[in-house]
Amino acid sequence: MDVLVTYDIATLDRKGARRLSQVASICERYGTRVQYSVFECRLDPVLLERLKGELMDTIDPEEDAIDVYRLDRSFDETRTSLGRPRAARAASGWIFRSHPNLR
Repeated sequence: MDVLVTYDIATLDRKGARRLSQVASICERYGTRVQYSVFECRLDPVLLERLKGELMDTIDPEEDAIDVYRLDRSFDETRTSLGRPRAARAASGWIFRSHPNLR
């Protein structure tokens, strides 16, 4: 399934900056960054639960926010891109890592 992950991590102190870095690293293991705090991920249900668990173990739920959107269709079917084109797109077999610039 295709999943969009967005986050807003409070970075008012060093702990927040560290959480931001950790959240980004976790998301990079599961998908491709398309904006600073937005990742496209193609995951099976087990990997989705693992991703959510890792994120919950990392954030401060009183300070930080993460939204995970499960898309009912693929990125290629749901995405409308405006502006500069992206160099690559998610392939059907893509799961963990792909090119850093998706269409």
